[in-house]
Amino acid sequence: MTRRPARVVQAQRICKETFADLRAKHPDAHCELNHDSAFQLIVATVLSAQTTDVLVNQVTPELFKRWPTPEALAAADRAEVEQVLSRMGMFRQKAKNITALAGQLLERHGGEVPKTQDELVALSGVGRKTANVVLGVAFNAPEGVVVDTHVQRITQRLGWTQETTPEKIEVELMRLFPREDWDMLSHTLIFHGRRICSARSPACAACPVTSACPSAFAAENVGRKPPRKRQTQDAGTTPQGKAKSSKAPSKAASRKSTNASAVKAGPAKKAKGTSVKGKRGAASRARD
Repeated sequence: MTRRPARVVQAQRICKETFADLRAKHPDAHCELNHDSAFQLIVATVLSAQTTDVLVNQVTPELFKRWPTPEALAAADRAEVEQVLSRMGMFRQKAKNITALAGQLLERHGGEVPKTQDELVALSGVGRKTANVVLGVAFNAPEGVVVDTHVQRITQRLGWTQETTPEKIEVELMRLFPREDWDMLSHTLIFHGRRICSARSPACAACPVTSACPSAFAAENVGRKPPRKRQTQDAGTTPQGKAKSSKAPSKAASRKSTNASAVKAGPAKKAKGTSVKGKRGAASRARD
């Protein structure tokens, strides 16, 4: 049996201890998508893409009341499903996905939700994250770790990973934690992200793992997308002082050239002597 490097063993020990503290802080961590069956769970998870669980839980009661089974949803009028989902973003695409998914469950799996990741990701609207949710929550047999924005942000803040994509972060978490922790790991980190370690205002003073967190009390910009670059008052330059694209050089390039000349020639008022107004101003000063 191959021995694990000492640094890996130490990292696993630290992660295990930190996770235990987080579990103690959030003993009620669970999947917050309301469902009564694996079918309802997979549909709700598909709907949750780029949408809050709160909104999904507001929409699914009517959805499941009208179309409670794969048979009913597969036969549903798409326009009616779209109407029920209309409060969501991308509701037309989601209506297409869940009606197609219901039909695929009937055709390929006898109306049952499959229990392997390969079969799940072959269904409409189902990616690796959705498959991991279904396998872990419905069947207690996760084949990976769910990495959403909360999990990504917190694992980066805790120093568990330096990766920036969900796929690579998942691989690292699967290496750091045993399989029996994979499902609860994601639920716990999601709870922590929603309640304490938020993206914009992490409540580090209320966090139970600040002593183990290298980002503690300075975590605001860790694990978040960089802020969008805004244009400065000089329309010809970016905030970093770089010229804009050469596709539109006229006014921007002209301003940049004038600014550069002004630096060499002296104060801005003297540098404007080449304009009509500047000439009149110079003449007026000469008469005075």
